[in-house]
Amino acid sequence: MAEEIYRHFTPYEPRKGEQYMSAKQLAHFRSILEAWKQDLQSDIERTVHTMQDEATSFADPNDRASQESDIALELRNRDRERKLVKKIDQTLARIDAEDYGYCDSCGVEIGLKRLEARPTATQCIDCKTLDEIRERQVAR
Repeated sequence: MAEEIYRHFTPYEPRKGEQYMSAKQLAHFRSILEAWKQDLQSDIERTVHTMQDEATSFADPNDRASQESDIALELRNRDRERKLVKKIDQTLARIDAEDYGYCDSCGVEIGLKRLEARPTATQCIDCKTLDEIRERQVAR
């Protein structure tokens, strides 16, 4: 659910001749990232409160095991979301540093469409593809 929040934004349509990563584009991506972060933080808080409210000790070992399994899954999900919040914070810092939208590996423009699909992207599609190919080769 939280990852879908940024998909509810209208894609940015640059004006003819508009410079890449103009102030309007940066503001567009900042609003997406901030809304996404806020939604993730709400989910994390809700989970903490729910887990505190539902902390029950079941007498039946099967019920207890089921509850522990549910809690473990929820904690893994929240850990993933916590890491994503950190990545969003890093991306917002890149916007502040006027470094957003450019590939960390080769320095070219990542592109508006790729950033719309993955606002936290730090690599252009070519560099990301090469990294994934290398990862698959190492995994063999």
